[in-house]
This record gives sequence, structure tokens and C-alpha cells, in this order.
Amino acid sequence: MLDHLSFESPKPKTIAGAKYDWELVIGMEIHAQVASNAKLFSGASTQFGAEPNSNVAFVDAAMPGMLPVINEYCVEQAVRTGLGLKAEINLFSAFDRKNYFYPDLPQGYQISQLYHPIVGEGEVIVDMEPGIARKVRIERIHLEQDAGKSIHDMDPHMSFVDLNRTGVALMEIVSRPDIRGPEEAAAYVAKIRQLTRYLGTCDGNMQNGNLRADVNVSVCRPGQYEKYMETQDFDHLGTRCEIKNMNSMRFIQQAIDYEARRQIALLEDGGEVVQETRLYDPDKGETRSMRSKEEAHDYRYFPCPDLLPLEIEQGWVDDIAKTLPELPDEKKARFVNDFGLSEYDASVLTAEAESAAYFEAVAEGRDGKLAANWVINELFGRLKKEDHDITESPVSPEQLGGIIALITKGDISGKIAKDLFEIVYTEGGDPAQIVEARGMKQVTDTGAIEAAVDKVIAENPAQVEKAKQNPKLAGWFVGQVMKATGGKANPKAVNEIVAKKLGD
Repeated sequence: MLDHLSFESPKPKTIAGAKYDWELVIGMEIHAQVASNAKLFSGASTQFGAEPNSNVAFVDAAMPGMLPVINEYCVEQAVRTGLGLKAEINLFSAFDRKNYFYPDLPQGYQISQLYHPIVGEGEVIVDMEPGIARKVRIERIHLEQDAGKSIHDMDPHMSFVDLNRTGVALMEIVSRPDIRGPEEAAAYVAKIRQLTRYLGTCDGNMQNGNLRADVNVSVCRPGQYEKYMETQDFDHLGTRCEIKNMNSMRFIQQAIDYEARRQIALLEDGGEVVQETRLYDPDKGETRSMRSKEEAHDYRYFPCPDLLPLEIEQGWVDDIAKTLPELPDEKKARFVNDFGLSEYDASVLTAEAESAAYFEAVAEGRDGKLAANWVINELFGRLKKEDHDITESPVSPEQLGGIIALITKGDISGKIAKDLFEIVYTEGGDPAQIVEARGMKQVTDTGAIEAAVDKVIAENPAQVEKAKQNPKLAGWFVGQVMKATGGKANPKAVNEIVAKKLGD
């Protein structure tokens, strides 16, 4: 299904202005909130925007004696995501306690999966430009519970804790350090977001923090990455720093670029990069130190004594696999093959599942290229201008398909079609009925068109002489005829008759 793509080896981003050549190496940990109405280990609601501390069960608040109970639906969503990423599904997995103290973590530990994740190795195809793609390896996907939220800006002397988010199920999608530049990093996050939205396992709302990324950045000299690929020895990649909780594609690119330059400046001045966790300040456009980067042993991981290992059956996994939708890569390839679309147009139309479904409804039984042109240029352009998405479109697929059908039959010209689109967009109605009621039908009677052409020629003898000397001026006559007929004359017929008359 991906035969139309050309896979290239990652081209590293080199940093201009440095004394020496340096290459970027990036790995990512994406935290995707599971699309579930209940939390991972309790029945508390996951509704966003509820009153602080209103969606909290006893187990979320770490009340004594409260035991976690696994939410089977969250497990299913993690398996579904793994299948969508062509990853290995582990029939045996287990939960561990990650111990650390923070006010918004009431238990004093986070329940996660270090040693036995539910999903193993997979890969993601990242589109860089039409026809060119990269493969990013997925190391694992594990389930874990989210922490709460500390609020520091309500009172200058106090901090507040909201536990509504505590215990919400997260899928942590961990990549290998295969990403080689800021643009590729943003494209990778966008692809993970697209996949999880197609699968229905995460809504991908980055503004609400439902999908956010921790970005690991290091720099190395040319040739070191190739040594890493041969040996899988991370020492070849340089010391990495982690930039936490990035929830904007633009900020991800800015943060990576700044952090790479910061590390290079340190190394070229004879210093060394310290492994640490950093935050990105978008107002200053820089990263700043948050804390030293902990290793796994610093968290004192051990198997969670409150939860038995998770054992699932292959038959259950197979049943989930049967329910997977057509995913973006396959859908895009089909649009290219079935509708004759360009790679770019197919990418635009499949960016969101709702957009792809809308286009297919418009294009069914019609000219696919013409349908794509109208959906992308006219509809998407108008929706973007008004800050709407496809689900808010005032023009239904049936209405837009009706306009395209009228164009194809020759009942209306392209210009009339745009006027008709405006009417349907603002007023609604059936396109065919509007054309009939308002007298918008295209004039195809060659006799009437010829009469209009003769009239324009008769009234402009000087222009006729010029056009005979310079055939390019024939366009002026076409314009005059279209104006005289209120734009209703068939443009093809007008051009043919004008050319014939001026050539006589």
C-alpha cells in the first residue's frame, strides 16, 4: 500500500554558525491521553474543564486502603494504538510503581510500566514532503496514570493542587533516537496525533494537554550517529537533555533549535553538557534548567503490589485488529490511485478522518480531481478564513457534490459555480433548484452565443484589426461576450466561436 513512497535515510540537521560540524539527534516520549470516560484505575470522570477536584475518586486521592482496579477499555485502547503503529502486542505486561514526591502526586508514586510494557516495537511513517517519507522506530508504548496539576498563578503566596487529572490514563509512546531535525520532530508528533485520532484512542487536543511531548535532544559530530546505528550504543550520541511537556508543534521546533545551539556553544567553549530536564519558555524563546535528569534507579521502580500482571489473549487482540479503520497512509495511497490525486492533495484531504470522509462523499461517482479542487481550495479556504473546521461546514457533502455535478453536466460555468457556492454557503438550499429558480443556468445555445459574439465584433472594428495582428487579444472579445451574457455563456463555446470569427 506504500509503494508510492520513497524512503530516505534521515538527513541530519546541521547547525549554522558553529565552529565545527554538528548533527542533531532527537528522541521523543509522547504522552497521549486515552480517549476514555473513566480513569485508568477508578470510575472517576475524565471530563476536561470540570470544577477543580470534582472528578476525584478515593483511589485517585490516595485514601488509605483504596485499591486500583484496571479499566479494561483503556487496555483495549492501548492495544488498538499499538496495532495502528504496526507494533508488537505483548500478551503479558505488568505495572510498576515509579516513586517520587510532588504535591500533585498524592500517592507519592505513579503507577506505570517500566519492565513489561503492553506494546513493544513498532514504526511510524513520517511524511516530509510529497513522495518522500522517513521511518521512525517505536521502542514501546506503556500505560500509566497521569499526575494532577499544580496551579501557581491564583495567589502570589500560595500554590493550589487540582487532582481532576490524577489517574487519567496515558499512553506513553517512546521513539528511538531516529529523528534528525526540528521539522522532522514536528512532523513525527503530527503523525502520531493523526494516527491516534483516526484510531479514536486519543482526541489529540494539544491545547488541553491531552497530547504532549517530552523531547530528548543531543548533538554529535558527523559519523557518530552511524556508529550508534551499528552498535546501538547511546554513548555515540552525546549527552541528552529532555525538554518537558511540549504541546505545540511550533514551540517544539523552536525549543529543539535553541537547545541544540546551547549544547553546541557549551561544547565548543570546552564545557560539557549536563544531563538534565529543561523547560521551554516561549516568551523568551529559550530553554531553562528544571532539575537534573533522573535515571530509572532514582525512581526505585518495583512491581506494583496492588495489581496482578496483565495477561491478554491473542484472540482478543485479533478481534480488536478487525475493527481498525483504514489508516491515513493507506487512505492517502488509495486516494492517489483511485481518484488520480497528487500526493499533496491526498495528504491535505487525509490529514483528518472527518475531512477524508467529507471528500469521499463529495467525490462518489464524480470527477475526483474536480472534487478535490473544490474541497481544498473553495471549502477549506473559506472555513480556514472563518476559523471553522470541516465538522462546522455549512455546506454538506451532498450540496457540494451537487454543484460539481452541475459543472460536469455543463449546466453552469466555473464562475457561476463560485457564485452558487457563495449562495449555498450563506443561505443553504439545493444547488440545482437554486440554479433553476434564479436563472443561473449556463447558455449553451451556440446560436445565441454567436449572436453575442457578432454584436461585440461589429461594435469594435478597431479592436478586430488589432486582434487579427495579435491573436492574444482574442481574450478581450471573450471577456466582452461573457460580460454581455452575465457570465452565463459557455466559456469553451465562446472561445471557439471568437477564434473562428476572428480567423475568417
